[in-house]
Amino acid sequence: MAGTNGWAPTDEQREVSFEDFADELVVLPDTTTDDTDSGWGERSSSNDDRLLSDRPPHWD
Repeated sequence: MAGTNGWAPTDEQREVSFEDFADELVVLPDTTTDDTDSGWGERSSSNDDRLLSDRPPHWD
């Protein structure tokens, strides 16, 4: 469809409706598998269990 000057409409003139494919729209995740230790072929480096077991008694 050509605009008034014979060229295609600019992005500001083009209407885009996302309603037709809103169910198929996939939002990218916050992290990818490459951002994890397992994505690099390494073990998980979490110390949480050890740190919780080493808590001083007065913290309870």
